[in-house]
Parts: sequence; C-alpha cells; structure tokens
Amino acid sequence: MKRIIIDTDCGSDDAVALMMALKSQNVHIEAITTVCGNVPVELATQNTLMTIEIVNQKKPPVYVGAMNPLMRALVTSTNVHGEDGMGDMDLIHPTISEEKEYAVDAILKIVNEYPNEVEIVALGPVTNIAFAIIKDPKIMKKVKHIYSMGTAGFGRGNTTPVAEFNVFVDAEAYDILLKSGIPITIIGFDVCLGDAALNKEDMEVLLASEKKEAIFAVQCNHALLQYNLNQSGGHFVDLPDAIAMGVALWDDVNLESVPCYCHTCIMDPVAYGQVIINDKKNCSVQDAKWEEKVNATVCKKIDTKTFKSRLFQLLMN
Repeated sequence: MKRIIIDTDCGSDDAVALMMALKSQNVHIEAITTVCGNVPVELATQNTLMTIEIVNQKKPPVYVGAMNPLMRALVTSTNVHGEDGMGDMDLIHPTISEEKEYAVDAILKIVNEYPNEVEIVALGPVTNIAFAIIKDPKIMKKVKHIYSMGTAGFGRGNTTPVAEFNVFVDAEAYDILLKSGIPITIIGFDVCLGDAALNKEDMEVLLASEKKEAIFAVQCNHALLQYNLNQSGGHFVDLPDAIAMGVALWDDVNLESVPCYCHTCIMDPVAYGQVIINDKKNCSVQDAKWEEKVNATVCKKIDTKTFKSRLFQLLMN
C-alpha cells in the first residue's frame, strides 16, 4: 500500500482530489499539509478539515504550513474559486481541528520514519516542500516520488500566457523542487482540460446520486463553474488537482509521459512562473548533455475515460 503525504492549498478542485484519496483503499495518507495558494493557509486548512468530515472515513492528521511564498507576496485565486476557495456556498464548518506541529517538520519526520516509501502529492504551490528541502535536504532525498500538479505542461498558462497558477504563486519554490534530485512526475494544466473536465451532464449525474460527497464536489465548484461560464461560455469544471491525484493513485491513467529537462523562470517578470520543458524534440540545436539534465517526467496524455469512471465510482459509493 502506498504511503502518501498530500500537500494542498485546498480550493474546490483540491477538495475533489482529497476525497479521491480519502475514499481510496490502496493508499495510506500519512498526513495532509496545507499551504497558501488558492486561498490563505488558514482557509485552506478549514477547507481540508471540512472535506475530511464530509467523507467521514480516513482521518489523517492535518498540519498547517507556509502562510507566504518564499520571496513574494501571496497571490490567490479567490476570483476563480470564491472568497472561501470553495464556491462561497457556506459549506465550510469543520468541527475537527488541525495538529499543532508545523507542516514542514511533519513532512521531514514522516519521510525520515519511512525512508524511500513516502510519495508526496503536491496539489498547490510547493512552498512547504521547498522549505523542507532547504531545512534538511538529506532527509528529503529519502522521498520516493513527488507528483506535482504544476506548470502549463506543453500548453498555454492559465495565469499568464506562459505561467500556471501553482508555479506562479511561488516559482522560487518550484525551482528548488526541480533542482532537488527527487523523482518528480509533473501533471501540467494542458492535460486537465477538454474531456478531462466535468461537463454539465457529469455534474447532473453527481447531483442525482444524492451522495453527500458527490453533491459536495459539485457545490464547492460553483464559483469555478461561474468563472468558466463568464470567461468562455463553457459549462464545465476543470479539476487539475483531481487529475494529478488520479495519476498518483492509478498508474494506468497516465497514458503517455516523457522524461524532460524542466527549467523555472524566476528572473524576468514577464516570464515569471513559466516552466520551460525540453523533451529533446523539434529543436535544431541540441544540448549534448541533455540526457544528464533530465529532472522530471511530464505527462502528455491522460486516459480521461478511466479517470472519470473511477472518480464517479469513488464519489457515488
């Protein structure tokens, strides 16, 4: 059974990803750590606790982490996910509480306790992970694998033309992650659109199930749905964090991935948060040492049919 730590800036799509892990039988959640991102860390923590209560099965400890990025002021996505990050539907009233230990210390303790066994599923900015690497890089070398929902993948950014939100919030932290030597799988925003998103029919099926988890998954994404309707007229909810969790939980969801050298742009304000992904294709000038520079595996194609089938089964059972 996999041992995982989930690191989250819990907004509405994070909540769906958390429910997937909380209801899965093939993983043991050692901890959930919260970080600033979609919302301030205090709200991310409350949203995480509420999601655990809604599922009411596994009760992993929740540890509060970074309230600010490493070097910049916090940028949130409350314009997308609502002021509370969960659709502003008055859904968040947790009765359980977080642990007192700091998230970074909890990560280091757990990884050291289970060397080369713990996988981290990073659903938000990787500030907590970067702090852990800075504090004790030797222990963090014992992380088995990190799954990161981050970067635009091989597509366009969703925050700037080149930057995806999770990296844009704290690109310095992402730079530290990519240079850490820890095995990384990147699930970019590009594979989380189209058929991977929940459409109107999907949401109607979830609501009609009358299962509290399924209803919660739709309701908490109310603000995101309205955002997409206003931006593009599309009646859909994209769930990049749930896609990332699907890749972490089920190997067969990842249909195609490639080893790449990934470089985080942190100096140029216009390019800040972009991750340049070199898969050694279509370049007239090649770096002779490219093979030595591979630092991540990047997903290129997801089995959306399998992902949705398993997502629905988890939420409605």
